[in-house]
Amino acid sequence: MSANQVQSKSITAVDLFSGCGGMSLGFENAGFEVLAAFDNWTPAVEVYRKNFSHPVYQRDLSEESVVREIASLEPDAIIGGPPCQDFSQAGKRSEDGGRAVLTVRYGEIIAQCLPRIIVMENVPRVRMSKAMNQIRGILKECGYGLTGRVLDASRCGVPQARKRFILVGCLGAEDDFLGAALDEGLSGRQMTIRDYLGDSLGTEYYFRIPRSYDRRAIFSIDEPAMTVRGVDRPIPPNYKLHPNDAAPLSEARCLTPKERSLLQTFPESFEFFGSKTDVNQMVGNAVPVKMAEYVARAIIKYLGGAPHEMR
Repeated sequence: MSANQVQSKSITAVDLFSGCGGMSLGFENAGFEVLAAFDNWTPAVEVYRKNFSHPVYQRDLSEESVVREIASLEPDAIIGGPPCQDFSQAGKRSEDGGRAVLTVRYGEIIAQCLPRIIVMENVPRVRMSKAMNQIRGILKECGYGLTGRVLDASRCGVPQARKRFILVGCLGAEDDFLGAALDEGLSGRQMTIRDYLGDSLGTEYYFRIPRSYDRRAIFSIDEPAMTVRGVDRPIPPNYKLHPNDAAPLSEARCLTPKERSLLQTFPESFEFFGSKTDVNQMVGNAVPVKMAEYVARAIIKYLGGAPHEMR
């Protein structure tokens, strides 16, 4: 079989709001051909460019001109994770912050490009938002069948109790067309850090700064990791042990940005660089690679395992 024949069987995709590339890498691992990525944050674009052979374009996706670039690629799928700050539990929980408009913009771009498949990742709270209602309306008007699920990453091959809302659409399909494929592959138990990394961290316990000191901060590697966030701080010198902490403070340490990227299931070979603040943010904002791969494999299964039949 020639290289051209192999390529013709790939489902092509474009990744919008790609960040450093967690979703792109997961979809590539599942067998998609990612044609290009688009993001507007320089540090993440530079890291993406270092780790992928296809192009990444630094673009403001709110600009109308970018739609022509995306449409010219004629992707089978548009995938992406629009900014979630306006919906996050860690944020102000307000859609007046200004970034919710980019979530709606994602739907508008899809409506103009009309790929066969669309995938959007965001925090669970987005389901109750005005922005999601707008997106659903846009996509239904275009003829997409929609499946929405809140997935626990620790049941999708990720050693992290991170819950995210996944919206998948397919032109001409019935609503919930992907529900069975997404549900049946979930693990019956949560994956722990030790399950995934063994003893390679060299510690049994780690410290993660809590949002409130009413919460614990010391965790065991025999649990799924807490959600990897875009910020991290050293252990406060006056930290007082919480009753539910997994160990004394003397037995715990903070994880490095690289170690947190491993909890996001980026491979060891994935190169991160830039300031510690920037790396923490891009790692925390990324879609876990194995979670993206899980969703991508469910899509391929729905399509009958023969991606070339889409063309």
